[in-house]
Amino acid sequence: MKWKNPLLLLFGIGVSNLGAWIYLIALNLIILDRTGSPFAVSVLYILIPIATLCTNFWSGSFIDRLNKRNLMIFLDFIRAFLIYLLPYMDSLVLIYLWVFIINLASSIFEPTSTVYMTKLIPKTDRQRFNALRNFIHSTGFILGPSIAGVLFILGSPYLAIQLNSLALGISAVIIFLLPKLELRGKTVEKVSLRVIRNDWRELVIFSKSNRHTTFVYVLFSGFIVFMTVLDSLEAAFATKVLSLSESAYGFLVSVAGIGVIVGSLTNALFTSRLKINILIGFGAIFTPVGNLIFAFSQNFIWASIGFFTLTFALSFANTGFITFYQNNVPTEIMGRLSSALSVLEALLIIIFTGIVGIFSELHGIRFIYIIGSFAFMALGLFMNLVVLGKSKKAFYQEYSEREHR
Repeated sequence: MKWKNPLLLLFGIGVSNLGAWIYLIALNLIILDRTGSPFAVSVLYILIPIATLCTNFWSGSFIDRLNKRNLMIFLDFIRAFLIYLLPYMDSLVLIYLWVFIINLASSIFEPTSTVYMTKLIPKTDRQRFNALRNFIHSTGFILGPSIAGVLFILGSPYLAIQLNSLALGISAVIIFLLPKLELRGKTVEKVSLRVIRNDWRELVIFSKSNRHTTFVYVLFSGFIVFMTVLDSLEAAFATKVLSLSESAYGFLVSVAGIGVIVGSLTNALFTSRLKINILIGFGAIFTPVGNLIFAFSQNFIWASIGFFTLTFALSFANTGFITFYQNNVPTEIMGRLSSALSVLEALLIIIFTGIVGIFSELHGIRFIYIIGSFAFMALGLFMNLVVLGKSKKAFYQEYSEREHR
């Protein structure tokens, strides 16, 4: 059956993602309950890009040489074990350290899974698969908080955290059922500092000979940075500027999840009619449009329209970009390239989130959010000029005979 393995992989992704949302909400509540400090909760989010900075400049060298399926199974079991032990820790410092180690494993898992998916899914099916993957993620975004709420009523946040441990264990078993895609008996080069240094040189050579692919990746990294930085202001904007209650903000987040679901289903249903560069271009324009609607909103209705617009468009951008990336980067260096550029992305997120946080305190949240949204729009317009250029059409042809070596 052509779609047996892809559907199995999607099921594994869905189980893991649902557990991750439950775990995140539960951990936030545990930290807030123990400390009473919003800053203590924000440290959890800072640990994510820091973990990326600590792993991704070297992890790509391992990812591209090891068996991807086995590495994913190992990382799932490691995370399951560490998360299971979290509720038994009393020290806040130890919890942060434990979460940091979990984030280290997650930052390696993400590029590994991308390489494995690219090898598993035929080129002609990648766009639909990526749309379905977005749908799975957005479903977890909606269902996760609801399931977490039920678990909090039945048990406690600690029970919810250990459920995620079970979900990761199930994900590992599902991945075990998928095929090994590496050649058997293949000699694996031992990774050393010399090998990592040579890998970086190889990435520089690839970037110079594939300037358009690299440039689009860098632009999309900038797109993600803008999204993340503006996301950091959304809760404060909704509650302090628009004076929405916590329950109203929770509903607003659900509207955002519905936007991703509708966008992902649209992508999956109309794959044959939606070209990759159109997906990226549409998402690059209308995601900041959604941010601008939210930035100028005065009530819940307009805020909801803004949230729905930006997440609906974001699903197009994500599907288009990951398909473009899979089609234009050789799987032999995919782990290294995504890991290397993730380092830059994480660094920019840390810097600009801090800057925006300071300026929003000095000049007001709405003013800074509006400025950020207009800058985001400028980037989106520039991305459209890049991806819609007629001379670069071959990069976005799903059935093109052009292949990068």
